[in-house]
Amino acid sequence: EVTRTVNVVDTTVPVITLLGEDPVTIEVGDTYTDAGATASDTYDGDLTVDVSGTVDTSTAGTYTITYTATDSSDNTATATRTVNVIDTTIPVITLLGEDPVTIEAGDTYTDAGATATDNYDGDITSSIVTVSTVNTSIVGVYSVSYNVSDTSGNPAAEVTRTVNVVDTTVPVITLLGEDPVTIEVGDTYTDAGATATDTYDG
Repeated sequence: EVTRTVNVVDTTVPVITLLGEDPVTIEVGDTYTDAGATASDTYDGDLTVDVSGTVDTSTAGTYTITYTATDSSDNTATATRTVNVIDTTIPVITLLGEDPVTIEAGDTYTDAGATATDNYDGDITSSIVTVSTVNTSIVGVYSVSYNVSDTSGNPAAEVTRTVNVVDTTVPVITLLGEDPVTIEVGDTYTDAGATATDTYDG
């Protein structure tokens, strides 16, 4: 008698199918809910999928979720999903003080400034770039602009303050000569005149 041994083996790895998108992109601070995955095997049919990896949505970055499935023959399959946590929210600039501001020509202008907050970076007031065109020696309408970007490169909407430099101070007239003046009837009166000065016009 002659016999032949036939070994029937299973060497086919399971197939993991991701559910949902890959990669996934979410905004920093949002909640991440994984869509999961399914696994099937030619011999065992549907399999349980083990999931590992975490996504820290409070920190921008790239994260990996790993899915593993093993059949009864110890054939193991793996699949991964990439999760990108990004910051696309622009900072918000808030003016301090009045807008518009009206000051007298010749006075010193001190800007009240502004604050800036970002959903990811927090208080970024120190990063504000301020550009002022105010010239208090010349009557006119001027602007002060405020700009800032967060660490992700998102620029805030520019905020501007209007500064009106005005001249509301009346001139000062100074009489020359005496006041009152007394002259004899019939004499010729020659007025001594007056001078006028103005804080803006000189």
